[in-house]
Amino acid sequence: MIESIDTSLVDWSRAQFALTAIYHWLFVPLTLGLAIIMGITESLYIKTGKEFWKYTTKFWMKLFGINFAVGVATGLILEFEFGTNWSNYSWFVGDIFGAPLAIEAIVAFFLEATFIAVMFFGWNKVSKRFHLTATWLTGIGATLSAWWILVANAWMQYPVGMVFNPETVRNEMDNFIAVAFSPVAVMKFFHTVLSSWIIGAVFVIGISCWYLIKKRNQKMALASIKVAAFVGLCASLITAWTGDQSGYQAAKTQPMKLAAMEGLYEGGYGLGLTVIGFVNPDKKAYDDGVKPILYEVKIPKYLSFLATREANGYVPGIRNLIEGGYPLPDGGIALSAEEKIASGKKAIAALDAFRQAQKDGNKEAETKARKMLQDNMAHFGYGYIQDVNQLIPNVPLNFYAFRIMVGLGFYFILLFAVLLFLIYKKDLTRIKWIQWLCLLSIPLAYIASQAGWVVTETGRQPWAIQNMLPTNAAVSRLQTSSVQLTFFLFLILFTILLIAEINIMLKAIKKGPEGEASTNI
Repeated sequence: MIESIDTSLVDWSRAQFALTAIYHWLFVPLTLGLAIIMGITESLYIKTGKEFWKYTTKFWMKLFGINFAVGVATGLILEFEFGTNWSNYSWFVGDIFGAPLAIEAIVAFFLEATFIAVMFFGWNKVSKRFHLTATWLTGIGATLSAWWILVANAWMQYPVGMVFNPETVRNEMDNFIAVAFSPVAVMKFFHTVLSSWIIGAVFVIGISCWYLIKKRNQKMALASIKVAAFVGLCASLITAWTGDQSGYQAAKTQPMKLAAMEGLYEGGYGLGLTVIGFVNPDKKAYDDGVKPILYEVKIPKYLSFLATREANGYVPGIRNLIEGGYPLPDGGIALSAEEKIASGKKAIAALDAFRQAQKDGNKEAETKARKMLQDNMAHFGYGYIQDVNQLIPNVPLNFYAFRIMVGLGFYFILLFAVLLFLIYKKDLTRIKWIQWLCLLSIPLAYIASQAGWVVTETGRQPWAIQNMLPTNAAVSRLQTSSVQLTFFLFLILFTILLIAEINIMLKAIKKGPEGEASTNI
């Protein structure tokens, strides 16, 4: 079963998928974030009866529609790539991974598609309350889409609810509830969606501050800032909590990811969390004796608390995870990477023996092979690992991406809090520095979001499915040149779409809102 795979094919396939995902995620969070703000502003229209709120809603709705259309296009390509570039992955776990994606398309996407037409074109054709319902259901549909997609992604990080069928050589779902509501999926959903609300809030605040800088549409700008800052502050505080919970889950399910995020090579008890640090570029291997971090400022014992909920708890480092022998929470002793690789090779050999025994009609050999496979299935994916160093993610990338994400997260908490204070206690139209700061913060929100996904996806390398299937066994058997060609074609296509979207949005922003929302104070 172990075949030689062109590493450049794996790298280019990963690069193409990453490219598509990065571009797609430029559009999705703004869709989710604007949806909640539109729902609130239209609810204020229904409650107060003021036309001002109607025109404010319609303005943000216009930008929502532009962004939504481009996001759908990139999302469809992303799903097709599972079949084109990762066909072995799709075959191996398609019965499980495909289910949430199918539900997303059938239920959530159709919910969006049904009510988005009413939302955009039904202002004078349906009652006010029905239109408000359509607006909220469009946002709920987008959020449900995110739920099922994140369920699929969470399953890749924490595979549960399945059994391996050696007769079909596929993993098959045996517990839908375990897949759909795994603790990793639930926490990933809240963390991702709420962080998207932050992007929506920063976007609305930034554009509104541009109007204040230009001394136009001030009434709409100030009202939108109040709504968005409140949404952003609530979302930021809850996102910080879900981030803490996600770190605790990573310590239990993906300890190598946590070690890479922290640049932790040697574990121990009562470890501190690095707030600021610089990775030593001379650190090349887990066992070379070179100091991994050149300079660091730590929060004492917080890493242990994050990982174990005990200030003096034990946290394994990269070297410990490779060499094994450290104590596990259940009282056992961790296996080394070499032991897991040996077990994985036994599982692969047992699967080959099982299939041969079936072909020969040898029931005794079939039973024996099945038992050996079951005994070693937990480490099946390790059988494809050729070198233990493959199990170590890119430490500098994860270390810095994690700190960018967390640092910007706390920056946004402070920004929203200060903004709410100023808008209620001061004349925000006269405070230029906060206006420019909010406008320039728009790209920072996207950087924080992308950094979070970098940690999520590169932190679990080399796994396509954690501990079950590495990327070198998941990739399609394609010509590397074909993947390279489509990579650059997608790069050109997505860049053109992004430029087109930005241009259309800028024109809509420069035109501004209509009606009562276009007035100054």
